[in-house]
Amino acid sequence: MKGNEFSANKLTTNGEEWIKKLIQTLTIKEYGAGTIKSYGNEMTLLFKYFNHKKVEKITQEDIEQYILYIKSVHKVGRAKCRSVAQACSFFFQKVMKINYIVPSNLYPKKQFLLPNIMSEMEVAKLFESGLSLKEYCVVGLLYGCGMRISEVCNLRLKDIESADGRIKVSQGKGAKDRYTLLPHHLLDKLRSFYVSAGRPKEYLFTSDQTNRAYCVRSMQVVVNGAMAKAGFAERSYTAHTLRHSFATHMLNSGANIHVIKTLLGHAKLETTMIYLHLQKHTQLGIISPLDQLLASQNDTTKDNPERSTDART
Repeated sequence: MKGNEFSANKLTTNGEEWIKKLIQTLTIKEYGAGTIKSYGNEMTLLFKYFNHKKVEKITQEDIEQYILYIKSVHKVGRAKCRSVAQACSFFFQKVMKINYIVPSNLYPKKQFLLPNIMSEMEVAKLFESGLSLKEYCVVGLLYGCGMRISEVCNLRLKDIESADGRIKVSQGKGAKDRYTLLPHHLLDKLRSFYVSAGRPKEYLFTSDQTNRAYCVRSMQVVVNGAMAKAGFAERSYTAHTLRHSFATHMLNSGANIHVIKTLLGHAKLETTMIYLHLQKHTQLGIISPLDQLLASQNDTTKDNPERSTDART
């Protein structure tokens, strides 16, 4: 909602105080930096919209009016409305300590969209497309380990446990640690990159400009470059496409879905089960009833050739 008429409103002193309390509460509860920023921005916009009121006087009806306004005037989608509703829910329940019900009726039901994945042949083509050492390592971690791009950015040297053939993902999404696979074929590439990068002290991918871990945007540029070399620039393949492909291809090869859930760091099995929709049906031994019917008829004809002759006459 950049450029809307109320974002330029001045945040009142009362609003500033409540935003500080919101940030403080989120920080104490150890929410991620992204959530803190998102909730802070949403509540700041809300307070600016109602800058003629004290925050304590904003009612649930006011919030519903605000959501209806941004939907009808600014044409925001479901994700934005849900983000506002969740930020309000946290603020009023956890910061102001009053009852508040998320108005889910104000945003449409989530569409069920299958994630985009690459075929095994496409992934093979990607690795054979003359990638730089950095590109190979980044793509290898995303596809070979199922890591999120932010987790690749923050990969520390001490978390690469080569002796045990695993990588520790420290404080991934939801502030959780987990272990994932360390492909044998990737380990030598990671070691070579470490040397070529000047033996960084903490993070494997350290920015030359900031001397800190790569940011997500810079890492996505690396992925985009690798995809372009393989001829996939027009296919909208991202870092997360490689993570989705990791899960789907593991499922195709017979890996247990609970194991995949653990490797991906999903909190709920339902999240992992989406990959069942992407699994190759031939791997499951599933046959269409049409194929079964026609196969049965063909077998009957072979066993009884006279029936076939009768049918023609």
